[in-house]
Amino acid sequence: MTRQTDARGPEHDTSASPSDARPEPSTGGPAAARRMRLVYDGECPICRRYVRWQRIRRDVGELELIDGRQASEARRELSAQGIDLDQGFALQLGDQWYHGSEALHRLTLLGTRSGVFNRLMYRLFASPGRTARLYPGLKACRRALLRLCRIPPIDNLRR
Repeated sequence: MTRQTDARGPEHDTSASPSDARPEPSTGGPAAARRMRLVYDGECPICRRYVRWQRIRRDVGELELIDGRQASEARRELSAQGIDLDQGFALQLGDQWYHGSEALHRLTLLGTRSGVFNRLMYRLFASPGRTARLYPGLKACRRALLRLCRIPPIDNLRR
């Protein structure tokens, strides 16, 4: 399930179906063990569409969506760790953060296989090696689109 907490609007849930990947365990107690957060670029049209279409399986829990352009605890954590949100979104599973291609790969494994979009994402990104090879092209497309739309970088490491 997905919980929306960014500037786009009220919280909402997305439906999902069971499968086999689970978040990694954590040592931060029961709440931390289940914590799943995705920090993405809320002004990027591609990123917004991706988080709207991606469906997470119910059995893995609730994914909190966080706009990386807005001030948040997650953004502060990522900045303190030196994770550049202009280089890719970040996924937290338990206490562990994943960035860029690794975040995309892990999020894909947590997703459903229902619907054309989710099946395509699984075919493309279920393999960590293929995800790592394709990710630079995805970043280049995102950068070009942001420039074309005159959307400034997130710059979370400089602010």
